[in-house]
Amino acid sequence: MKMKSLLAGLFVSALAVGVALAADGWLGTWKLNEAKSKFPPGAAKNHTVVYETVGDSVKVTIDGVDGSGKPTHAEWTGKMDGKDYPSTGSLLDDTRSYSKIDAHTLHVVLKKGGKEVGTAHVVVSADGKSRTVTVNAPGPDGHKVTSTAVYDKQ
Repeated sequence: MKMKSLLAGLFVSALAVGVALAADGWLGTWKLNEAKSKFPPGAAKNHTVVYETVGDSVKVTIDGVDGSGKPTHAEWTGKMDGKDYPSTGSLLDDTRSYSKIDAHTLHVVLKKGGKEVGTAHVVVSADGKSRTVTVNAPGPDGHKVTSTAVYDKQ
C-alpha cells in the first residue's frame, strides 16, 4: 500500500511541475495514455491532470485511482523555483519542490515531514502534445521502483 501511495504522490507531483516550462503549452487538461505507460502491478494512476494559473503560481488538480481502484484527488499550488510548497490529498507527501532543468525538463522532489520520499523526472515533448513522467520511489521491500506515465494534451 505504501508503494501505491508513493507512486500516486510522485505522479501528482511530477504532473504539477509542467506548467512552469512553457505556460501556454502546459496549461489545460492532460489525460493518461495508459497504452504507452508502464506501471508496476497495483500502482496508482492519475487519469486527468488540469493546470491553471493562480496569480503568479500554478495550481494543479489531479484525479485518478489508487492501486485498488478507489478514486483519488490531489491538489498542489506553487512555483517552479526549487522551494517546498504544500500539497493536499496525497498520502505520501506533504510538500513538493520543483526545479526547471531546461525548457522541456523538470526535477521533482516529494517530501513528508521534511524528509525526501521520492523523485520524478518530467519531460514535455518538443511539439507540446505529450508529457512523460518517470518516477523513482521505494517499493514495499525498500528497493527503488521505476514507473513511467505518458500523458496526452486534450
